[in-house]
Amino acid sequence: MAVVVGHILLISTQVSTRRGVPFLEALTFGAFAEVQRTTTSGIGGVRDVWQNYFALQQTRQENQQLRTELAQMRVGLQQERALAEQSRMLQKLLDMKMETPLKTTAAYVIAGAASPDFRTATIDKGTSDGLKPDMAVISPAGVIGRIILPTSRAAKIQLLIDRDAAAGAVTERGRAQGVVVGTGTSLRLDHVPGTADIKVGDRVVTSGIEGIYPKGFEIGQIESIERRAGEFSAVNIRPAVEFSSVEAVLVVLTESNQSVAAAIDRSNDEGR
Repeated sequence: MAVVVGHILLISTQVSTRRGVPFLEALTFGAFAEVQRTTTSGIGGVRDVWQNYFALQQTRQENQQLRTELAQMRVGLQQERALAEQSRMLQKLLDMKMETPLKTTAAYVIAGAASPDFRTATIDKGTSDGLKPDMAVISPAGVIGRIILPTSRAAKIQLLIDRDAAAGAVTERGRAQGVVVGTGTSLRLDHVPGTADIKVGDRVVTSGIEGIYPKGFEIGQIESIERRAGEFSAVNIRPAVEFSSVEAVLVVLTESNQSVAAAIDRSNDEGR
């Protein structure tokens, strides 16, 4: 068999194809070409998979980096919005401080009441800043409440919506007088005469008769009215202040109606 195979190989080296290439060389080239093509295809496939894997890993890293940058930009945008809102709030507070003839001092709310039964808030100023009990606390939106417990560097405010809070009030349109009391979540106007001219939508402001709140500051608007036997049984008021979102306030350092009237008179004299 070895001799036969060798004889065939010798003959193959002498036999040529139509193109003049020895038959054995053509056969050998074809076989090796198939091996090379198969090997090259396998290596190329492995290389493509390897490159795609690393490209996918790089894409994932880039996506993660983009997500991180996007999250940081969103946080920064929220901070910018918060600063812008705080600037607007402080500008309103400053405008109010400049416009009112009352002597006031600005303060920040640093805490709220833990129980909804006692609607209070804590501000960052106290007796060292001239604060005393029963001083009125206001904001550009309207009346906040009064100081009930001042300490050296902080003070507790009783919010006007507290169940034990009250303030003298009058409607702007009909000049109907009454007493605004807190309900825990909203306000109610009591002791309104049965002949009073009031209707839904009327603005209610402080009357100043209790000697705590300056006259003319907004409390809210009449939201609903109930009558029984010719008398007002319930006059509900929608507060002008959103008490859950109060951040900064003005404390009125003037202690009485006489002082308020004197301050207003001085302002009018200066204007004249």
